[in-house]
Amino acid sequence: MTRKFGKSCMSALRRSALAALLAGAAMPTWAESLGDTLVAAYRHSALLDQNRAVLRAADEDVATAMAELRPILQWALSHDYNDTNGIESTSTTLGLTASMTLYDFGRSQAAIDMAKETVLATRYALVSVEQDILLNAVQAFLNVRAAIEQVELEQNSVRVLEQDLQAAQDRFDVGEITVTDVAQANAALAASRASLSSAQGDLEIAREAYIAATGRAPENLESPPPLPERPASLEAARATAQKNHPAILQSSREVAAAELSVVAAAAERNPTLSGSASALTNKSGDTQASLGLNLSQTIYSGGRLSAGHRKAMANRDASRASLLNAARQVDEAVATAWANIDVARDLISAIQQQISAAQQAYDGVREEALLGARTTLDVLDAEQSLLEARNDLITAEANLQLAHYQLLSAMGLLTVEDLKLGIPTYDPSAYYNAVRDAPYTSRQGENLDRVLRALNRGE
Repeated sequence: MTRKFGKSCMSALRRSALAALLAGAAMPTWAESLGDTLVAAYRHSALLDQNRAVLRAADEDVATAMAELRPILQWALSHDYNDTNGIESTSTTLGLTASMTLYDFGRSQAAIDMAKETVLATRYALVSVEQDILLNAVQAFLNVRAAIEQVELEQNSVRVLEQDLQAAQDRFDVGEITVTDVAQANAALAASRASLSSAQGDLEIAREAYIAATGRAPENLESPPPLPERPASLEAARATAQKNHPAILQSSREVAAAELSVVAAAAERNPTLSGSASALTNKSGDTQASLGLNLSQTIYSGGRLSAGHRKAMANRDASRASLLNAARQVDEAVATAWANIDVARDLISAIQQQISAAQQAYDGVREEALLGARTTLDVLDAEQSLLEARNDLITAEANLQLAHYQLLSAMGLLTVEDLKLGIPTYDPSAYYNAVRDAPYTSRQGENLDRVLRALNRGE
């Protein structure tokens, strides 16, 4: 009998060990950190891909402006048939023409400089998009973690209330409480189950937002890292933001481009000197060559040039106002994030005190209820107060984390480079350097082809 029990026990231990081993093998071998989430969002974002393409289009505008100062070479082949009073004749002519703007009093150079400023503005717009993508990923990460904690809290509340209901039923069976107390416990349990369902729904919504931000489902998310260090003062944070925020830098480049557009519009009134060369040959072998210079200027355009100049000045004024507005908005965003950090810290401290007091009150009310000095409703109310305080703490802690990253974004420091995520990033100058001189063939064209292939692989 003893031998049989020993064999059965050893068999059960083997099965338990095997089950534990299989369970361990099924568990995830790694946890996903906030940094992993940010890297996934950066690599997954189609919005970044879209704005990179917009930047490459702006790079091509520089090449287009450069091409205006280069020769234009054209060929033409014509064949004519004539019938005059029954006499037929044909002629075939091949011509080659070259033309080039020799001097336009700064108009083309202003267009080139304006295109370059637009490229720089578009680069800063890309940085703004990168910040938005990363901040959205931070919020998605924190929302999932907060939702998981809320679900766990609600699940624990349901378990406690199930025990309370069973205890109330037992006390009712021995006549200590009335059916009203049992009904109150039952109602509280039903409400807690409804809250659990709501929390589970919020978790599914948070998971979908995470998938949209990163391209994959959240799995085994780690606790958030230590809070980013904020500047010593609000004034220091504002100064950093005014210097680094991409929206301000973008607007300043747009102002520079608008100033150049005024110069270009004024230069439209200036003369243009151009040169041309042509060569013709026909099927008979006759050839003709010519060279020419042309100096032209618009004397009257019906007010078109004046209207264009005034429009350029109006756009310049608008861009200046946009820069001022961007600076004010960034200043407001910094102050708001700073205040949110302080509010969240104070709120967490107050809620922690509330939880401590609510826990003490709940324990006391529960003991008093066992002695008959408190009702079931008193116990349920105390437990609900404790649950609400714990829920508030979860939300406040997530808001504190988010406010720190909102401050980084408002200061212009929420980028892959500033966060030191340690991954290769998109180089906005690579494509520009390949196309800025408007290459057609040769080594520049080969370099451009390699850049395009690399971009396609990276995206």
